[in-house]
Amino acid sequence: MRLRNGKTRHAKTRFFAALLAVSIAASACTPLNFESLHPTDTPDDEDRPAAHAYGPPLPAGATVENPGDQPPQEINTSDIIGSFRPDDRTPIELIPRIVHRGRIIVGVDQSQNLLSYRDSVTGELRGFEVDLAREISRDIFGDPDRVDFRFIESASRAEALENHDVDMVIRTMTVTRLRQEQVLFSTPYLTTDSRLLVIKNSDIKGVAQLPGRTVCVTDGSTALEKARLNAPQSRILKTRSWADCLVALQQHQADAILSDDTILSGIAAQDPYTAIVGSTLASESYAVAMPLPDALYDSVPLTRQVNSTIERLFRDGTWWQMYNRWFAAYNATAGPPPLNYRPEDPDDAGKAEEEQ
Repeated sequence: MRLRNGKTRHAKTRFFAALLAVSIAASACTPLNFESLHPTDTPDDEDRPAAHAYGPPLPAGATVENPGDQPPQEINTSDIIGSFRPDDRTPIELIPRIVHRGRIIVGVDQSQNLLSYRDSVTGELRGFEVDLAREISRDIFGDPDRVDFRFIESASRAEALENHDVDMVIRTMTVTRLRQEQVLFSTPYLTTDSRLLVIKNSDIKGVAQLPGRTVCVTDGSTALEKARLNAPQSRILKTRSWADCLVALQQHQADAILSDDTILSGIAAQDPYTAIVGSTLASESYAVAMPLPDALYDSVPLTRQVNSTIERLFRDGTWWQMYNRWFAAYNATAGPPPLNYRPEDPDDAGKAEEEQ
């Protein structure tokens, strides 16, 4: 079928073909500037004063704190109030509402490799802290799978407990005196040391090489205060998760990650080109966090129940099985942390609980 404007279209086609030929000929006479197309003069690690200010955008929700913007706050992990000692009551006597509900609601992370993460193949949650939650469920219900996992961010842990969105949080929550004003802790289940993670060819061997560099931590973590204290001349990249810190390190948006060695071990296991370096900056302990008791809910009985499970894990060797499964290839350990309980008057213990 012949178009009525066929001649016009053929003329336009010949015109653009000629124009294209002229453009190609002109470009052939003009040397290409390959330096502008493929810049290769990015600074080496030792010449770079801080993480790159160019490249991919920062992880979602990440912010940068410049040196000196915030003074470090003291992290008091020595003047700790002990937890509540378990007693001989059964779960139905201690926590009837949870038993009748048929499950415990636990706040965890979904991206902390080795601790609490979603398996990319099976889709299941795995890790040391996931195993701990299931052991608590086992002692309450006789079934380790009666757990409703809820994913929460590091900065939202105390808020999730205050709003009663979860029964407990098992998410690398360090016991500090300040946090004891916000949540009720179990006895510790894991002791860790704070260090640095860097790319293997980095010249960073410890905090002495951090001035002028960028250190990545998660917002709301004790690592943030450690970065302010130990790297006062560094920029601090604050992210929503440790997985975001790994991405920032790989993309040269951060020069080092500061965190606990259990967390860093999980990150290093994901990237063989990273290494844990430097001496221990601090030692601290993780514990299960519950809401503070109030007029509507007494969390002390649940704390006693959780401590009963932690004691069993220490006593029957399950804790060692869990540790060896997840961390033995990366970290040495002296064993479970010591139990830490507050002194209680036997006549007063349980009075508030009986009013539940």
